[in-house]
Amino acid sequence: MSEVLPVVFRHNLWANQRIIEAAEGLSEAVLDSEATGTFGSLRNTLVHLFASEERYVSAMTGNPRAAPPLTEGTFPGFEVLKLRALASGEALIAMAQEVTDDRIIRGEHPVRGKFAIPVSIFFAQAINHATEHRGQINTILTLSKIEPPDLDVWMYHQAGAAGDKK
Repeated sequence: MSEVLPVVFRHNLWANQRIIEAAEGLSEAVLDSEATGTFGSLRNTLVHLFASEERYVSAMTGNPRAAPPLTEGTFPGFEVLKLRALASGEALIAMAQEVTDDRIIRGEHPVRGKFAIPVSIFFAQAINHATEHRGQINTILTLSKIEPPDLDVWMYHQAGAAGDKK
């Protein structure tokens, strides 16, 4: 078992937690803010990010998503988002620790139909998707004249969050 892939997902969870912390306590106006070229409002982008992460975990494990599923357009509150982000983030870390082959995941997407996709693509999508939407949230924060959190991997390492062996 390699420790390389789990570090990528530990950073993902750390960055997700930082982005929630940055948004928590913001005014309703800022939470409802949008920026051209982004997914939507800051609030909807957060929900979309974690709803998607839960869908990836569900597809990869074959287990149903948490009930009730997070739904874009409905904001469950920050406490729920924190718990759901932690659960899906920890699940991705655990899967990254256990993966030994690039098995094919089969399922059916409600819009795209049936799929057969290697697990590596789900891992890559989870990271790419989260990074893209955290960047969009940081854009909305910046346009709202709010200093966005520094979420890059170097900051993660510098913060000691990686638990690196020195």
